Parts: sequence; C-alpha cells; structure tokens
Amino acid sequence: MAIRQMLRRSLSSEKRSAEVPKGHCAVYVGENEKKRFVIPVSYLNHPSFQELLYQAEEEFGFHHPMGGLTIPCSEDIFIDLTSQLSRT
Repeated sequence: MAIRQMLRRSLSSEKRSAEVPKGHCAVYVGENEKKRFVIPVSYLNHPSFQELLYQAEEEFGFHHPMGGLTIPCSEDIFIDLTSQLSRT
C-alpha cells in the first residue's frame, strides 16, 4: 500500500529526531512555511487524516522536501483536525 511505503520511508529517514516519543511521528504541515508537529501514530488510521495523507501523496509522491512526512494543508486545518481527533 502506498501510504505504508510513504510512512515507512518517512519514519526511517536519517533526519528522524530522538525528540519523537514512542508511538508518535513527526509531520511537517503548511502551504508555504512548514511547521513540525509530533502526533500520535493512531491518528494515521483515521479517515480524515488519511485524506491528508492522500493529498500529500498526490503532491509529493514519496519525495518529501522536509525529510519527513510533509502534509500540504494549512496549519489551521491541521490543528482543527488533530484537535477533533484528540477528543475521540
């Protein structure tokens, strides 16, 4: 599956930071300026989050310019989504 390949490649990147706690992953979000967020990996299974992953695949394929998973949406949309997911 393409998403698994994208995540595997992102998580195995040499830029992976020790600051990321177990069970979490770092993502870069933004339309122009990219901001780093650390999220629980459980978010990756949620259908709304998977839609963002599909958008990332469409825009970047498997080459992510930040060295990690890059999500091409506004920070506001990302924060709204992750806020909703943290309540469930």
